Amino acid sequence: MKDTKIEWAHHTFNPWIGCAHISPGCANCYAEAQMDHRYKRARWGRNTQRVRTSERYWKQPAKWNAEAIVSGQKPRVFCASLADIGDIHAPDQWRLDLLRLIHQTPRLRWLLLTKRPALWNSCMMPIDLAEETTGSIWYGVSTENQTCYDARVHYLINAKREWKPAKLFLSMEPLLGPIQLRAIEHIDWVIVGGESGPNARPMRPEWVDAIRSQCAAARVPFFFKQWGGVNKHATGRLLNGRTYDEVPA
Repeated sequence: MKDTKIEWAHHTFNPWIGCAHISPGCANCYAEAQMDHRYKRARWGRNTQRVRTSERYWKQPAKWNAEAIVSGQKPRVFCASLADIGDIHAPDQWRLDLLRLIHQTPRLRWLLLTKRPALWNSCMMPIDLAEETTGSIWYGVSTENQTCYDARVHYLINAKREWKPAKLFLSMEPLLGPIQLRAIEHIDWVIVGGESGPNARPMRPEWVDAIRSQCAAARVPFFFKQWGGVNKHATGRLLNGRTYDEVPA
């Protein structure tokens, strides 16, 4: 069963709502536009309060886990689309509660994505996690340009050594420039996508194709999400005349 619009996941889970801009990829944040400007559910920015989602909402992963046991599948859960798990303005207790939830749902593959890997890693290091918990985690960082890639990718590599998530992945959404995938031999999955919406910044085909080529050479699964633009449905997700929906085994 799939109940999210995120092409590379089966479910989406947000332990809380709210965030703050940290790098160029945040400039046209869709979550801010929806949850702050439109629905007024949480305020974006530094030193603003994050809003924890409801107790009822937190029970949904247990339902997905039960369904996965029956189906024999291991669905991917993207966490989080409306927040950042490494946000310093979210209480550490919420992160610990998230880890407890992951431990209780071993049939799910939790795709934990952050632009702030330093804080998330420091939260994880002191915790003695059960093998089934780390085995359920696919850990990723968002890297929109070379500067962000170079600043964040080593945290992924350190995490693999220290607390041993099952997979490491990169989300290059929105891709804002060419990226040389240094240390790609440590990465298990690369996702690329263009920015969408009225103020979308363009993504050049040669940037995407260069990343795809680097992934192919290193035998790293490559997932192309979309070209984006003002009307992402019109631009679609074909690259060189085909779709790329590769996912780690």
